[in-house]
Amino acid sequence: MRSRYSAFAVGDGDYLDATWHRSTREDLQADEVLEWRRLDVLHATAGGPDDDTGTVRFVAHYWDPSIGEFGEVAELSAFVRERGQWFYTGPADERSGLLR
Repeated sequence: MRSRYSAFAVGDGDYLDATWHRSTREDLQADEVLEWRRLDVLHATAGGPDDDTGTVRFVAHYWDPSIGEFGEVAELSAFVRERGQWFYTGPADERSGLLR
């Protein structure tokens, strides 16, 4: 999760694409306007050495210089591990923690 946030912050679309699961991957649009300021990881479930799935609840804070305002993005994200690598699969269902 933190590495994907860092990739957003520096505009590393190749890394974001490489860590987004192929079954849910979308075309990424470069967002050159937002300046990502901080990531708060609020809660994580599973995702340990013996797990193949996990979720992370986070809030990412940004500054939008085009309108002069701060904002945030909040999500419960789902991840899956395949062949030892973690992939983002998308937003998780709030109740079950599984991908919607």
